[in-house]
Amino acid sequence: MSAILFENARVVDPSRGLDETGSVLIENGKIVAAGSEARNQGAPEGAERVDLNGKAVLPGLVDARVFVGEPGAEHRETIASASRAAAAGGVTSIVMMPDTDPVIDDVALVEFVKRTARDTAIVNVHPAAAITKGLRGEEMTEFGLLRDAGAVAFTDGRHTIANSQVMRRALTYARDFGAVIACETRDPYLGANGVMNEGLFASWLGLSGSPREAEVIPLERDLRLAALTDSRYHAAQLSCAMSAEVVRGAKDGGAKVTAGISINHLSLNENDIGEFRTFFRLSPPLRGEDDRLAMVEAVKNGTVDIVVSAHDPQDVDTKRLPFSDAEAGAIGLETLLGAALRLYHNDSIPLIRLVEVLSTAPAKIFGLDAGTLRPGARADLAIVDLDEPWIVREQDLHSRSKNSCFEGARFQGRAVRTIVAGKTVYSA
Repeated sequence: MSAILFENARVVDPSRGLDETGSVLIENGKIVAAGSEARNQGAPEGAERVDLNGKAVLPGLVDARVFVGEPGAEHRETIASASRAAAAGGVTSIVMMPDTDPVIDDVALVEFVKRTARDTAIVNVHPAAAITKGLRGEEMTEFGLLRDAGAVAFTDGRHTIANSQVMRRALTYARDFGAVIACETRDPYLGANGVMNEGLFASWLGLSGSPREAEVIPLERDLRLAALTDSRYHAAQLSCAMSAEVVRGAKDGGAKVTAGISINHLSLNENDIGEFRTFFRLSPPLRGEDDRLAMVEAVKNGTVDIVVSAHDPQDVDTKRLPFSDAEAGAIGLETLLGAALRLYHNDSIPLIRLVEVLSTAPAKIFGLDAGTLRPGARADLAIVDLDEPWIVREQDLHSRSKNSCFEGARFQGRAVRTIVAGKTVYSA
């Protein structure tokens, strides 16, 4: 029998509405007690006792939008290296996007991801399967078989399904299988050549812009189709106030809609592109400061349900190019928590809400055994020093790729120990 008792901790568990001083007891990979009532819980003989001196115990983060290079581009990221990066960031579960080579669009590929994760990963890896074969937006995949094989959601990853009939059919099938459809929305024509937010700054830099409408128009279509089919729909990555307004309207109308945003779009704006810094070329593009502030408020008030890293490793060859030619994407598993804690330290979002959108809510949306410190739950948790200062340095990152938006950034707060199923997988 293995047991750990964490004492003198700030226990934050949104699943039970807890943010209080207490203890957390783990035995045999399960949580026995967590919170103020656990202070009187006797530790088993031989248990490891750890005085946290006020550090926080959180349910392990659940990152619901992670791109990995394996299979096909292992030089950018493997499942193993992504899991090490996740553990260093306090992330204990990831939802892996199907944008691989070959695409995760059949049972064999789902089984490959699960088998590779079981053999090499140190955190929980959950594959999402493609909605359409080859991510081409045409022929649907076998939802039932993929679901049975272990796919936790269906998404075409970076791709938007242009054909409305295909989208309607996908939502209908997903409803029948009790699955969630998760989509990034980008009009393939309106935003085709845009490499940053459309506006004065894009004109000043001489770069082609992508208007907010390129995100909002297909989002409105998807939300209408979700309402028509009475299906669950997750807007995977919003970036602007107009999108938040559309989602809010759909929720108020009774649609089964949830929404996410990347920490990049909550932390940065188009001005960070500066002198054509390609690490800041993202999809969707970074918007203006007004949009960023509006999205922070949307997270706070519940319009946006989850925050993700949108971890997207790119190698030197795809980033060391002119801005317009560089690939979009940035890594983020290791910086998700640190960047998010800025919103806590500047009083933008309460800590319990922040933990909810980083852990409890994504676990609920994707049906994962995670996101809680409830007794009996699997002991996936992060020990976090909320005040420890640190600087993001390329050489310290565990990801195989180093394309971080936050290189050189100063953060306050980081995971100092990460535990998966009662086993320590990272310790600072």
